[in-house]
Amino acid sequence: MEHAGSVRTFMRRHFKHFNAATVVDAAGAYADHIENGGKMLIAMAGAMSTAELGISIAEMIRQDKIHAISCTGANLEEDLFNLVAHDHYRRVPNWRDLTPEQENELLELGLNRVTDTCIPEGEAIRRIEALLLEEWQKADIVGEPMFPHEFLYKLIRSGKLKPQIDIRDSWLVAACEKNLPIFVPGWEDSTTGNIYAARCMDGTIQNVHTVRSGIEYSIGLTKWYLNQTAQWGFFQIGGGIAGDFPICVVPLIRQDLEVQVPLWSYFCQISDSTTSYGSYSGATPNEKITWEKLSAETPRFVIESDATIVAPLIFAYVCAEDSVAPETNGRARTAVPALALQNRLAG
Repeated sequence: MEHAGSVRTFMRRHFKHFNAATVVDAAGAYADHIENGGKMLIAMAGAMSTAELGISIAEMIRQDKIHAISCTGANLEEDLFNLVAHDHYRRVPNWRDLTPEQENELLELGLNRVTDTCIPEGEAIRRIEALLLEEWQKADIVGEPMFPHEFLYKLIRSGKLKPQIDIRDSWLVAACEKNLPIFVPGWEDSTTGNIYAARCMDGTIQNVHTVRSGIEYSIGLTKWYLNQTAQWGFFQIGGGIAGDFPICVVPLIRQDLEVQVPLWSYFCQISDSTTSYGSYSGATPNEKITWEKLSAETPRFVIESDATIVAPLIFAYVCAEDSVAPETNGRARTAVPALALQNRLAG
């Protein structure tokens, strides 16, 4: 990854406290986990594909720093939308100032807004719909159901796509090249999921199970985890189903199947959700110990920030070659072990 070493040096020099220090700690623990033979699953919520986080995620995949992905249906499809229609996207720098009337003008132009950028309906969504529908119909006729990501892998390998960006900037293409396992919980609420439901209702698709379901994803995830021998870490961008679905595979196996498997051995979540009561996205990692997802010894990090800023920094840090000792500014503070801190406070 270009400039990764400089980014790591900068972070070590300037990110000393608060969220900044947690970013460095989380990145360092991620790198250590990989260097010690561990594997990493990333869970991706929000609109990270439209934010073009694929540029850094793709490089992480190529460098074997990411080994499995759980994402929303939106992130799955929107990486492909950006791949084939990037030149037709429109950025709206003053998006906070838009009036309802201006939003309606974007609708009439076929521009679906995601914060400061608009996905073009015709060039992105309908173009992929036409290609994807061909694959759905073929599978429907021969009775060969596949998961949502498998249909997109097949589309990528077909050579029918005409990229408008460097394909190295697509995380889905990078994942396809390595045949990474992908799990897409709640795919039904995505744009392509909506289209698929419509095609089932109008009779274009005869068997609703041609695209395999979320329960089948859960079973597939469980079988996959049971076959793993490495220690797996969990890097979560955002909250919600993209994270909750895969992390629950461990208690599913340990408590419901009654088979002993390792807990997740690293955990980091980047979220703009502040700690709250009753919220999954705002729950602290310690709560996951009670659900038998993490252990008390699992390195755990929560970074309350914008993932589009923080995640590429962490990924650059992890990709950097580290042959020199970390730089300090002469005022680095020694961390106090938890037990020592407890005794100090008690005294």
